[in-house]
Amino acid sequence: MKIKQAASERHVLTVTVDNEAGILAKIAGLFTARGYNIDSLTVADISEDHATSRITIVTGGPPEVIDQIRAQLERLVPVHKVTDLTEAGPHVERELALVKVSGTGEKRVEALRIAELFRAKVVDTTTSSFVFELTGAPDKIDSFLALMRELGLVEVGRSGIVGMMRGSKGA
Repeated sequence: MKIKQAASERHVLTVTVDNEAGILAKIAGLFTARGYNIDSLTVADISEDHATSRITIVTGGPPEVIDQIRAQLERLVPVHKVTDLTEAGPHVERELALVKVSGTGEKRVEALRIAELFRAKVVDTTTSSFVFELTGAPDKIDSFLALMRELGLVEVGRSGIVGMMRGSKGA
């Protein structure tokens, strides 16, 4: 008899926490101890008094695993709020990438043309390379990188995903 496994779903979680030493290690440890993967992780101070931070985690798993992750995150002492943007409704996701491309001649011209189409900004240039800055949805960045691989992609730095609910309500 074959047992049907629940399909893995991608979820974007925002976690509001006290901005204190060790909280990121606690959250990463929670994922590690249970064998959950973190696909993207960003952290930033979000309050004027530097007392609160927002952690955005992209992870995946069947619905019951996502529910378990949320419940375990909510039990951590310095956690104020956990929001699953994926379940909460329409939201915006963005990421920043720095992309170094090396090339001369036609490849250089083509890299500039593609960058313009993607609205990537040149933030550094030499006679043999460019560093582009690109922001957008993760799939936009993936598409840009696929095209640049053919033209001389050298290095990529990605910020990780940040997300926010659409409309006037906060997460």
